[in-house]
Amino acid sequence: MNISSSIRKLTYIFVILFIGLSGGLVYWQVVKADNVDATIHNPRRCSAENSPVRGRIFDRNGVLLAESVPDANVCGGFIRHYTDPSLAALIGYYVPGAFVPGIEGQYNDVLTGNSGRTALDNEVNKTLHKSPVGNDIYLTIDERIQKIAVQEFNDYNPETDPFYQQSYAHDMALPTKKGSVVISDPHTGDILAMVSAPGYDPNTMVQTLSKGDYGYYDQMNKDPDHPLYVRPLKELYSPGSTFKTMTLLAALDSGTTTLDQQWDKKGAMGPLYYDGSQIIGDNLAYGEFTFHFPITTEYAYANSDNLVFAQLGVRTGMDKWLEYAKRLYIDQQIPFDLPTAKSSVLNADGKPLSTLQLASNAFGQGVVNMSPLQMSLIDNTVANNGVLMRPMLVSKITDKDKNPLQTIDPQQLNTVVSKDTAYQVRQAMAAVAVCGGGWHLGQNYGYQSDIVGKTGTGEVGGGLPAHGWMITQAPFTLHSTDQMPAVTIVGMRENGGEGAYTIGPAIWKMYNDIFAKGYVKTNMPAPLTSEPYCPNTNLWQAR
Repeated sequence: MNISSSIRKLTYIFVILFIGLSGGLVYWQVVKADNVDATIHNPRRCSAENSPVRGRIFDRNGVLLAESVPDANVCGGFIRHYTDPSLAALIGYYVPGAFVPGIEGQYNDVLTGNSGRTALDNEVNKTLHKSPVGNDIYLTIDERIQKIAVQEFNDYNPETDPFYQQSYAHDMALPTKKGSVVISDPHTGDILAMVSAPGYDPNTMVQTLSKGDYGYYDQMNKDPDHPLYVRPLKELYSPGSTFKTMTLLAALDSGTTTLDQQWDKKGAMGPLYYDGSQIIGDNLAYGEFTFHFPITTEYAYANSDNLVFAQLGVRTGMDKWLEYAKRLYIDQQIPFDLPTAKSSVLNADGKPLSTLQLASNAFGQGVVNMSPLQMSLIDNTVANNGVLMRPMLVSKITDKDKNPLQTIDPQQLNTVVSKDTAYQVRQAMAAVAVCGGGWHLGQNYGYQSDIVGKTGTGEVGGGLPAHGWMITQAPFTLHSTDQMPAVTIVGMRENGGEGAYTIGPAIWKMYNDIFAKGYVKTNMPAPLTSEPYCPNTNLWQAR
C-alpha cells in the first residue's frame, strides 16, 4: 500500500470539501442573502442587524418629511413616520413585505442603502452584526409652499364663501374636494408643491399594515372618491380651454396667426362645420360683452372662442400641430422621478385623426386627455421663454452624515417655441386674467401678484359637471420680455364647474401668500389692472 498516494487523495478530498463549503457559504450569505433575510421562515429576519435603518426624506430646505422611529412591536424595531400626510401621493408609505408606492418604492434601494457606495459599507455592517444604514433623499418640494397649497385648496366652499355669492359667480362652481395642484419653478423644472385630493393618512396606513391589519387600506381602496389615486401624475382628464394654449403656441410659432389677426363675425361665431358636424361654443356673449367685429386672435383667446381655435388647429395643419404636441412630450412618457400616465391627443385605436377631431382637439375637447403634470409642462414652457425643462422631484441624495452622493441638475428637454412666441402667449394669458374669463379674480383678490393664466372647462358628458381648470404663472410684466414668471401653478377640480370660479380663487390666494411671505423671491413689476388696460387695448368693447 502506497501511503503517500493515500495521503494525497485524502488531501484532495479535504480541498474539494473546503471549496464546496466555501462556495455554499458565499452562495447563501452573499448571492441569496436578501432572499434568506426576507423569507418568513427566517427567525432572524426582524432582528436589528438584518433590518436597515431606512434613510430619511427631506424637503429642499432640509425640513424632515419622513423618518424611521423605534417601535419594538413591529418587524425590525422601526416604523416609518411622515410629518406631512398631504405628501402621501408623492412620498408613499413603507411597510416591510407590503406594496411600497411613491418615492419610498421608487427609491427603495437608495433608502435601504442597497445601492452605490453605501451598499459596500452595509455588507461590512452585516458581517459585524450592525444594522444596515440607508441614504437620505432631498426633494424639490418646499414644505412651506406645500402647506399653503393644501390650505387654500381645501379652504373652499361655494355654498358659503362670499366670492361665490356674487351674481356673476352664481352656479359657476360646485362643491368638490377632488382635484390636483402642481406648483413649479419653470426655469429648473422643480416641483415646489403638489396636491392630490382627497388623500389618505400614510401614518395610519403604516401603523395598521405593520400589524397585518388591512382595514384602513381596504377602506381607502373602496372609497368612491379614490384617495389612493395619484391624481396629478396618473389621472387623465379633458383639459377644456386651457389646451387652447398649446394650439396658440403652435399657431403663433408656425406663422399661422398673430395676436392681432382679424376675425369677422362669421369667422368668430360661425356657423362652422368639419366633416359634416358643427363646431359650437363661440363664448363671446354677443350683445352682452361683444358688440362688434372684427375681433383679434388675442380677444378670441381671452374669451375662449372655440370656433377661432378650431380653425387655427386646422390651418396649422395636422402634421405641424402634432409636431408641437410631441415637442411638449404629449403622447410620450414624461421623464420623471415617479411613474406617470401618458397624455394623448391621438385615437386610442391608432386611427389617424379626422379633421373634426383635430379641430376639436385644438380647443381642448375631441380626444384630448391630459394629466395635471402634462398641463404644467405646457405652462412652464410658456413661462420659460419656450424652453421645456424636465420636471424634477428629487434634487440630491446624501449619506446619513449629509455627505453628498448624487446631485441632480436641471435638464433641458426641448426648445418648443421661440422666446418671442412664448412672450406673446404670456401676453394673451394676461388678456384672460385681466380682461377675459378670469378678470373677477384680480378684482376680488388683488393685482399684487401680477398673475396671468388660462381658464378651462373640460366637458365630461354623462350629465356630470365639467372639470374646472386653470393654468397660471406669475409675476408678469408687459414692460420687459426678459422678465419671466418665477412660479407656475396648475390647478383643477374634478366636476367643479368653470375653472376661473372653482379653482381660480385658491390659486390667486396661493400666489399672494407665496410672494408676500418671501418663499419665492422675484422682482414684482407694476400691476396690470383691468382699468385702463382692457379698454385701451380693445379687449373690452363698448356698445
